[in-house]
Amino acid sequence: MYDPTVARLTYRALLGRRRALILGALPLLLIVISVIVRALVGADDQTASDLLGGLALATMVPIIGVIAGTGAIGPEIDDGSVVYLLSKPLKRSTIIFTKLIVAIAVTMVFSALPTLIAGFILNGNGQQIAVAYTVAALVSSIAYAALFLLLGTVSRHAVVFGLVYALVWEALFGSLVAGARTLSVQQWSLAVAHKVAGGDLVTSDVSLPTATVLLVVVTVLATWYAGQKLRSLTLAGEE
Repeated sequence: MYDPTVARLTYRALLGRRRALILGALPLLLIVISVIVRALVGADDQTASDLLGGLALATMVPIIGVIAGTGAIGPEIDDGSVVYLLSKPLKRSTIIFTKLIVAIAVTMVFSALPTLIAGFILNGNGQQIAVAYTVAALVSSIAYAALFLLLGTVSRHAVVFGLVYALVWEALFGSLVAGARTLSVQQWSLAVAHKVAGGDLVTSDVSLPTATVLLVVVTVLATWYAGQKLRSLTLAGEE
């Protein structure tokens, strides 16, 4: 299910100079803002939770997921180079699964690790805030990578649609409209973070069992359907 050659090519595409700079910009901004806030406010648990929830989990993680998920396959489909990959004796499910693993790994590194660092800067992991949001970033990285990898296989405008989802649905509607929160990867991951942190600083509108089921279902279905779309691309190319 995992092909090292496909993984190496995908890592090379995702971590090229230009994309690596984009991937590193938001984490660097988060850490800089955390240093400034700590210097101005001091170690405050509520401030740490607000910043990690509002900037890290609601904005940084989904945007990095967009870049990593769509970038894992979208450019290859756009420029036609995916035909050479599909001509190899590899199962389409192996290609998708390998690219998903790479997208998840990149998203986790560029989102969860900076979240942990920022959390320790802000309040030294008081009330497990840093660890809780780091776990939420890790969990949401999996779902975002699967969703945006699927988007990269079905649309040539995957980045645009992905950013609309990340910035409008997750960051805007997800914070303002109660009903939208139930269908938000952010809220699902917050349910996990709430379990880790306990208390009232980290909250979610979704229960942990529901969030767990939804995270698993969305990840599995998105990965499966991406594989189906890749098979249809193969058939279209052969025809």
